[in-house]
Amino acid sequence: MTAPLRSTRQRTAVSALLGDLEGFRSTKQIHQLLCAQGDAVGLSTVYRTLQAMADAGELDVIKTEDESLYRKCSASHHHHLVCRGCGRTEEVEGPTVERWADRVAAEHDFADVSHTLEIFGSCAGCRR
Repeated sequence: MTAPLRSTRQRTAVSALLGDLEGFRSTKQIHQLLCAQGDAVGLSTVYRTLQAMADAGELDVIKTEDESLYRKCSASHHHHLVCRGCGRTEEVEGPTVERWADRVAAEHDFADVSHTLEIFGSCAGCRR
């Protein structure tokens, strides 16, 4: 388990902002939102803060072809359905995926495994 992150003004601002947002956001979007609300924080600081928070398990990260997207999610293990059009995201559980991952790991004599799974598609609103 990683040590708790040191509390800084910037980390507090990023955490508070993400707590108020729905959906995943890019580092640049988060930086722009922080600046718009008057928080003087550099883009590189936002990058480092988000990465540290993700490494500590405080944020979920989706890696797209172009960038990483961040969001505060529930503490339990879950996966995501992500709309390619609007970015809407739904947390979903995947017991079948969990059993498959455990079985594949055991078959290859792997232990202490982890995984992520994002399913990309088009939500009902974007298909209309």
